Amino acid sequence: MSLHPNEIVRRGRAATIIVSGVIGILLSAFFRTQILHHDQWVLQSEDNRLRQVPIPAPRGLILDKNGLVIAENAVSYTVSMLVKNEADLRQTMARLNDLIPMSKKSVDEAVKRYKRDTARPTALFPDASFDQVAVLEEHRLDFPSLVVQTAPRRLYPDGRAVGAFVGYTSEVSESQLATLADSGYRGGQQIGNTGLEQEYESFLRGREGSRFVEVDAMNRVMREEGARADLRAVKGTDLKTNIDLDLQRFIYNLFGDSLIGGAVALDPKTGAILAIHSAPGIDPNRFIGGVPRSYYDSLNTDLKRRPLVNKALQGFYPPGSTFKLATAVLGLESGVITMKDHMPSPCTGSFFFGNRVWHCWAPAGHGSLDLAGAIKHSCDVYFYQLGIKLTMARFPAGGVSLGFSQRTGIDLPSEKRPQWADPKYLDEKYGKGKWTSAGSGQALNLAIGQGDNAQTVLSMARFYAALATDGTEPESLRVAQASTRRVKVIDLPQDVIAQLRDAMATVTEAGGTAASAALQGVSIAGKTGTAQSGTLVGGVEQNHAWFAGFAPAADAKIVVVVMIEFGGHGTRAARIASAIIGHYLHAKPLWAGEEGG
Repeated sequence: MSLHPNEIVRRGRAATIIVSGVIGILLSAFFRTQILHHDQWVLQSEDNRLRQVPIPAPRGLILDKNGLVIAENAVSYTVSMLVKNEADLRQTMARLNDLIPMSKKSVDEAVKRYKRDTARPTALFPDASFDQVAVLEEHRLDFPSLVVQTAPRRLYPDGRAVGAFVGYTSEVSESQLATLADSGYRGGQQIGNTGLEQEYESFLRGREGSRFVEVDAMNRVMREEGARADLRAVKGTDLKTNIDLDLQRFIYNLFGDSLIGGAVALDPKTGAILAIHSAPGIDPNRFIGGVPRSYYDSLNTDLKRRPLVNKALQGFYPPGSTFKLATAVLGLESGVITMKDHMPSPCTGSFFFGNRVWHCWAPAGHGSLDLAGAIKHSCDVYFYQLGIKLTMARFPAGGVSLGFSQRTGIDLPSEKRPQWADPKYLDEKYGKGKWTSAGSGQALNLAIGQGDNAQTVLSMARFYAALATDGTEPESLRVAQASTRRVKVIDLPQDVIAQLRDAMATVTEAGGTAASAALQGVSIAGKTGTAQSGTLVGGVEQNHAWFAGFAPAADAKIVVVVMIEFGGHGTRAARIASAIIGHYLHAKPLWAGEEGG
């Protein structure tokens, strides 16, 4: 049946409209895909063929005050794997084990890294040796999913000498990631732990970069260079500190491997920490990339020397006679004595109070002394009587006002708060108000730096910074270079503070308890301390040796506090402190004198 010409025309027009509509739809789709959504589809295509490999950012250097390197970055190697799933990861590690043995711990850690962030290459050897890399390069075709690249590795050239303050870096942990989720951290990145590395992490860390490798459908690397422009890593900011690295090394060598204790050197005018040491110390280099179990166990089981405890800012010790200057300050502030006052009972080597005899360190006694003489000879009997005059109504609050119950605010994590007999503590220990009894003997113990009083090396250094200046001390002590305001803690006229300094200077002169610590041409003002430890060996108590002082006495450039655990007489600590001061001020020692207090 033939169609009418008009019908043919009508159908032709309909077909033209349909075809034109289909072509229009196709053109619209092509336009949307090729023009409007071009970037999206290109990105998806690249996601299918490209894998992003992070480029670790070099951390900022840590420098001493003269620009010498305390912490830097060395070249290391990282071996990672582009992972499809956990089964693929485990299978590859099992094959790798024939070339480079992997412990169960290493395998478990790699699996944890994969689960922590499946979008990133999984590090199998975060700190691979050159020999390991060489072996893998020889078998490159057998492991096409591996990515080998250089990475910065933290290095501390002076190792144990700086272990007391520098800290170390390690791979960010799951618990850290949970708390730092909003700070841009990803699994496998490095983070600062303890010390300056932790305190100034945001300053030192830098910004991670990326490079892109081309892979096939099996995640095998087809091209490593030029697949896409790299995103450069940005190095962290360098940190300039107040540390005098030459002095730090000198103190480290003085303590060596035999002494247990801590030392701090600071600028009394600014609160700048020039050196801080804890002995025995740790080597932060051994903690990079995961501390070996054998090394950590050797540190953790050394219960006598406790190398994991920072003796300078975490160790608590009765300050002994170094605290007598605080007792003297409180006596002068309260008006119960003057520099020229003698006590009612001269020192005969002992003093009877309550129902017991209180002994002086010198069995023959010191006779009748004024305050300046009591400081020079460290007379316990004089300070027992000064403690009685102060009474327990004044002493606890006075110690608080001098800062002995507060941290120094040093810019290092984990500083411990000193233990001082403040009223709250005494109420809890002895019962409310019971410690105020005049016959309790509490004030006598506190007066000579014993009893309910345990200070850190740092807290004593802060107090002596106030004695060395105008009665003010830095609000916080600083390892990194930063300004800090000063606060008034000693409420005495400047001439009286000067008289205290003069009395302290006699400690290192002939007849003083630290005469053997004198320096040629430099006057040291200070105080020895021989503090009871409660530890007996063969029935003999092993005292802690202290010295706190500054020089030059009239215009101090440096404050030094040294504490030696079970070091015996304070003179031993005084000689070490004198050597530190002499090294800093370029003065030679004069060895001669007696021991005591």
